[in-house]
This record gives sequence, C-alpha cells and structure tokens, in this order.
Amino acid sequence: MRLKWNVFTGKKSSKPLHCSFCGKDSASVKALIAGPHVFICDECVAVCNQCLGGEAAPVKNSDWDQYSSEQLLDLLGRSAAIADSAGEHLNSHVDALRKRNVTWEAIGKELGVSRQAAWQRFS
Repeated sequence: MRLKWNVFTGKKSSKPLHCSFCGKDSASVKALIAGPHVFICDECVAVCNQCLGGEAAPVKNSDWDQYSSEQLLDLLGRSAAIADSAGEHLNSHVDALRKRNVTWEAIGKELGVSRQAAWQRFS
C-alpha cells in the first residue's frame, strides 16, 4: 500500500484520503485539494464552478446503498469531523457578533430561530 502524506500532521498515513463532499477516494479522482480537516476533489470543484458561474448544477442525493457497511463506517468519522469543525466555526462566528454587541434577536433572526433559542444554543 502506498503511503500518503498528511498535510495537517506532517506524517505519512496509510489511510486513503477521500473527498469530504462526494466521498470518492484520492485514487478515483484526478486531484484532491486539502483544507483544514476537509478535502475536495476536482469533480466537486467543477460542480462548484458551475454554481458560481450561474449554471444549474445537478443535485445528487447521497445514495448510501452504493457503499458497503465498512465504507459507511469509514465515512462516518469524517462526517463527524466535518460537522464538529462547522460547529466550532459557527460558535466562533456567533462569539464575534456578540463581542460587537449584536443582539440575540438579530442572531436568532439570521439563523431562523427565536432570540431565546439562539441564546440557549450559544451562551
């Protein structure tokens, strides 16, 4: 098995890297771009470029039936890491707004929840 370099730990890893969006492994795509705890393949970048260019991109629902149970379990950890990272980002975003004295009412409105719900979730 070929070892891959993990840009975040600075160590070699025998685990294959996967696109955080479509789940394809690095051997199945032309290129895989690294971000903080996420990766995106050239195919997903092409879909993003279509969207940014104003073209309607095909919407694909995750077809979990195409994966084995082992593959789904392997993807589960990555999904959790992505969700955790997004949650941390959202919390820091709300913290920055609160430091600027933005009200819970305004934050709740943008999140589509009540002032009370925003306060309970983020304080």
